[in-house]
Parts: sequence; C-alpha cells; structure tokens
Amino acid sequence: MNELRYQVDLLTAKNQKLSVQEKMYRLVCETSYSAFLYYSFEKSEITLLGKWDSFFDFRIKDWKDLGRLYEMVDEPYVEPLREIIFLEKKQEQDAVTECMLRERRAWLEFRAKVFYDEEGVPQDKIICVSDITKFKLQNEELTYMAYYDSLTGLYNRNYFVRLLSEFVRRAQEEREIVSVLLIDIDDFRKVNDGLGIIVGDELVQQVGSFLKEMSSEDIIVCHLNSDIYCMAIYDPTGQKAVGKIHERIQERMSKPFHLSGGQELNTTVSIGVAEYPESASTALELIGCAEIVMYKSKDMGKNTIQYFDTPILNAFLQNVQLENQLKDAIYSHSFELYYQPQYYAGNKRLRGMEALIRWRDGSGRMVSPAVFIPIAEQNGAIVPIGRWVMEEGVRQYAKWRQNQDNSMVLSINVSAIQYMRDGFVDELLQVLSTYQVHPQEVELEITESILIEDFEKVTAKLRSLRSYGIRVSLDDFGTGFSSLSYLKKLPIDTLKIDKSFIDTVLSDGATRVITESIISMVRTLGLETIAEGVEQEQQYKYLHAIGCDIIQGYYFGRPLPVQEMEALLDKLA
Repeated sequence: MNELRYQVDLLTAKNQKLSVQEKMYRLVCETSYSAFLYYSFEKSEITLLGKWDSFFDFRIKDWKDLGRLYEMVDEPYVEPLREIIFLEKKQEQDAVTECMLRERRAWLEFRAKVFYDEEGVPQDKIICVSDITKFKLQNEELTYMAYYDSLTGLYNRNYFVRLLSEFVRRAQEEREIVSVLLIDIDDFRKVNDGLGIIVGDELVQQVGSFLKEMSSEDIIVCHLNSDIYCMAIYDPTGQKAVGKIHERIQERMSKPFHLSGGQELNTTVSIGVAEYPESASTALELIGCAEIVMYKSKDMGKNTIQYFDTPILNAFLQNVQLENQLKDAIYSHSFELYYQPQYYAGNKRLRGMEALIRWRDGSGRMVSPAVFIPIAEQNGAIVPIGRWVMEEGVRQYAKWRQNQDNSMVLSINVSAIQYMRDGFVDELLQVLSTYQVHPQEVELEITESILIEDFEKVTAKLRSLRSYGIRVSLDDFGTGFSSLSYLKKLPIDTLKIDKSFIDTVLSDGATRVITESIISMVRTLGLETIAEGVEQEQQYKYLHAIGCDIIQGYYFGRPLPVQEMEALLDKLA
C-alpha cells in the first residue's frame, strides 16, 4: 500500500512539474513578438502559440489549412515556403526563408526546426513566424544608398567606378572602345548663389533625370559631385556614338528647365571626353583625363566639348605650378596642423580633436586641402605628407595630454595610398611609442576609397591596428558604396556621417529617413557615430534626439591653430 502511495505521489509531482514547465513555455511564446506553429508527429496535432492572431486572420487545425499561408505570399515565395513547412521530407533539421505578402508591402520570416529520434524519425516540428518588414525596408534604403546618389537617383561615384572598371575589362578582352564623358553645368555657382541651393539642387536633379534617360546596358551615368556628371559608353557607335550623345544633350540644353518654384532656367554644359585605350587604361585614369579636358572646355568659353589627347595633357601638366610648389613645401615643412574639436552630443564634453592639415604657398595664400591633397595623392607626395601629419599630430597631442585629467581622442586622416603601404602599422606604433601616447587615444580616419582596394588586405590591416588598441573610423560615410555592402564585415569603432547628409537633414525628408536608419543600424552594430559639418543649433538638437553620439562642426568649433586649441584646452581643464 505504501509503495502504491509512493508511486501516486511521484506521478503527481511529475505532473505538477510538467504543468509548470508548460505554463512557462506558453508565457514565453505569448510574450514574444513572433507566432509559433507546433506539430507533434506522434499525435498528428497542431498547436498555435504566440502572436498567431496578430499575424493571421485564420487558424490552422490540420495540414490542409496550410494552403491559406501559400495564398498570402507572392508566387516566387510559395515553393520556398512549402519546403520550410515540410522540412522533414528532406530530413533536414532547420531552415529559414523570407516571404513577401501579396496584398501589402510586408515581409514575414518563416523559420522551421524538426526534432528527430535516434533512428531519424521526426518527432516534433516548430515553425516560427516573424515580421521583418521594418528591417527589409531599412535594408532597401541602405541598399539604395549603397549604389545610388540620393539627390539625382543616378549611380553614385564609387559604384560607377566599379561598373566602369568592368567596361574596361570587357573592352580589353573584346578589343572594344570605352568613352567617358565628364559633363559639368556651366556657371552653376551663379545659380546657387543667386537663387539658392534648393533651386540649384533641383536643377541638378532635372539635368540628372535627362541624362538618366540615355542609360542602357552599354551606357551608364553617375552624379560625380555637385554639378558634375560622368557617363561611360561601351562600344560608342551608331546612336551610342559620342557625337550623337552630344547632339541629344545640346538639343535638351537649348530648352529651359522649368522648376517647381516657377523659375525657368537656361543653362549649358561643358563636356570632356576620354577614351579607352587611347587616353588611359583604368577607370580612374579615364575619369581624370576626361576631367582635364572638361576644364579645358570651360577655359575655351564653355558650352563646348573637348577630346583628350597627349598635347592637352602635356600643356596641363606644364601649367600646374601648384604641384611643384607642393614638392617644395614637403622639404621646407611649410605645412601646419589645425585641430577641430569634437564633443559628445549628450553632455557636450570634449571628446577630442581631429588634426587637419593646412598649407600656405610661397605667397602666403592658404591653399585648400581639397586642392593639394588630390595632387599629392596623384604624384605620391601624400606619403611624406601623411607621415608628417601623423608624427606632428601625435607629438602635439602628447604635449597637451600632460595637462589634461580626462582622456581624449586624436583623430588623424589617412589616405588610401599611405594606408596600403607595407610597414604603415609599425610606423604608427613607433610614433606612438616615441611620444608615449596610448594607442586607444588615437583614431585613424579612413575613407571608403580604401575599400576599393583589396578588401581582405584592407580588413586584415584594420584588425591588426585594433589589436593594438588603435581606434578606426570610417570617414565620409554615405558618399560611396562599399561601407554599406561591407559595413558589418569591417573591424571599425566609429562611423562619420558625411556633411552632405547634415546639410539637408532638416529640410529633406528622405535624408532624415536615411540618417535615422544609419544611426539606428550603427548603434545595433555597437559603433559610435560622429556627425561632421554641424553648423546650426537645430541640426545639433535633431542629431542628439535621434541618438548621434558625437558632434563636430562650426556650431561647436571651427578648426583651430595650435595656440587657439591650447587656449580651449586650458579653459576646459
């Protein structure tokens, strides 16, 4: 009798334990944002759990009801969904698929898992349904930004370079010609200065829309920057001939552009043309050659087309006195560093500063980095210039750091050429060791152009830098393609949102959506965000509100020479 009572008590205890576990599992499912379908092969029973009624307006009692699911999704997704639901037929354990719904722009993720016994016979199956619409829409926004220019809808610069490189590769194999046209709106600054940047942007959009009409499998167009476009034509013959394209452009430019504000603008364009293989052998070289003759076209009175040839190149190089002055500046150490402060958005505390190179030529005129840095990158002078910036910046930072209680971050820009050189990491570590600066207080800013190089080599060097504690920031984010395609693969710490986004973030709804998506995505990846070019209080307040970590720009501080930066640090000490 006692034995029987013991068995009854034991069974009662087990049932109570199972009841508690079942309640716990149901609570987990009900508090989840997903819907669950559980199937017991032994009992041939279906159980619906979680938010099933929030996803579907029908119940599934047996397998014949599954047809209702197939009816919900677009035709291309029916078969993948069927394979997920009947996963056991392939003797697989788990699988996942994404399906787009027929009647509305929404996405569901179906994830299935089958449990087998030791003999491989299916025992239980669970299908989890999740709403991934928000993720997919954000991904579409980011994918669009990866390949297209946000202002015109044309290809962006970096993706165009990739496509043009493919044109050149094909042309080399097939012995064909590739023509590159650099197209610049004449007197565009007068439009911007006289009518405002909004009118200027609309003109850029309308010209871009017209050029996009000529796009085809063999004609690609990009918005290079500002009011400059680039077109590449594979096998430029027949209606694709450069002369025919120029005629179409001239015909359109002979008519006014009607803007939304009621203005009518008449404009012309200057065009430079370079061809593979006659002018150059790479995509970037072709664009450069076309740029040279485009400016030659402007010098000749605008509204003309010029073709690249060797005499033009020689004349151009002979007249570039700036390049010679730049070489002299390297040996005479005529450069100086300015420092632009960076502040945490939340408490407005100084986070650190970015070292920015400045140069006065022989006449004492300040030459913009936008002018001399590209020249330095073309002739290799960027390597000694970059080395000087790195050492001088660290030396000065070490001096300031001695008088500061709180740690700071020194940001240093690194060119692709300098970064890809063998020994770059060792060189930086030697500088840090010489001036006893902790690696974690240095942040290297790399641009997306570096990612065009050997990606594996680039990321390997990034991992090496970070293994020593050196911070890495991806600069000018949003102006190219690779950062979006490979962002999750890049070992970086910080992402800088390009000034072009900040300029229009308050006035353009699309820019706000993209900016908020970027910050949300970056936060998910565990990275910091820096907004550069913040010039207005409203911009700062908006960026702070959406979670941007760090602010840099004229609103908090312009780039300062050494003495003024020292005064700022003394004030904050």
